[in-house]
Amino acid sequence: MFTVASYNIRKGLGTDRRRNPHRILEVLHEIHADVVALQEADRRFGARQSALPAELISQGEYKAVPFDIRPGGIGWHGNAILVRHSAEITDCAPLLLPTLEPRGAVMAELRLGGQALRVVGMHLDLSGLWRRRQVRAIIEQLRHRPAMPTVMMGDLNEWSLHGGCIREFDGLHIAPTGRSYHSRRPVGCLDRIILTPDLHLVSCGVHISERARLASDHLPIWARLNWMPGERDSGALGQQRRDRRNIVAGLRRLFRQ
Repeated sequence: MFTVASYNIRKGLGTDRRRNPHRILEVLHEIHADVVALQEADRRFGARQSALPAELISQGEYKAVPFDIRPGGIGWHGNAILVRHSAEITDCAPLLLPTLEPRGAVMAELRLGGQALRVVGMHLDLSGLWRRRQVRAIIEQLRHRPAMPTVMMGDLNEWSLHGGCIREFDGLHIAPTGRSYHSRRPVGCLDRIILTPDLHLVSCGVHISERARLASDHLPIWARLNWMPGERDSGALGQQRRDRRNIVAGLRRLFRQ
C-alpha cells in the first residue's frame, strides 16, 4: 500500500501573504505521502527558480524527480514530483501540452518497494476547450509508454464534477477526494487524482489542518492505493500479462466498431 498526494502550493505564498517554503514541507510531513505532485512549484518570472529550494527538499523526507530543465528549477512550468528517498526513479520526462498560456505536465516512472508505478503531475488551462485538448494530449503520450499502473493528478481547474475535461478520462477512476479550493472555505474540487484500473483505491480525501489553510490557497488532496491482484508482479511476467490484456481489449474495441 502507498499514498500519493497532489498540492498546488502557489509558489509558497500563503493566505497570510507570506512566502514560506518551510511551511509547505511541514504540510507535506503531515500528509506523509510516498509520492507528491506539486503545481506552481516555481516562480513565474525571471529564471523561474524553484519556490522550494532543492537543498531544502533533500534535507527532509523527499527528493525531487530530476527533470533538469532549468538551473535552479525542480520541474516544468511549475509542475514537479517529489518521492521518498527510498523510491527508485527509472525514467522521467516533461509532457508537452497544447496551450495558449504556459502550461505543462511531468511524468515519472518509479519503483516503490519493487513495484512499478507511473505518476503524472499536471496543471491544466483555465479554458475548458484547452483543458480537454490537454487531457487528450497527456493520454496520447502515455499510450506510447510501457503499460504500467498509472496515477495522474494535479490542479485540473475544472469546476464540473463529471463534465468538461473529466469526460476525457473515460475508463479511468476519479478518486472522490473532495473540495480543495479555496483553502479558507473549500467550494471547488479543482484538484483531482485519476487512476488506471490496475490500481485499487483504499481511501482518499482532502488534507485539512490549520497549517494547510495558511500555506496555500489550495488544500492538498491524497489517496491511499494498492496494486490490484496480478499487478504485483511488475517484472517481465507482469508486463507480459498486461500486454496480453491490452491486446485483448484492443481486439474487443475493433470488433465493436
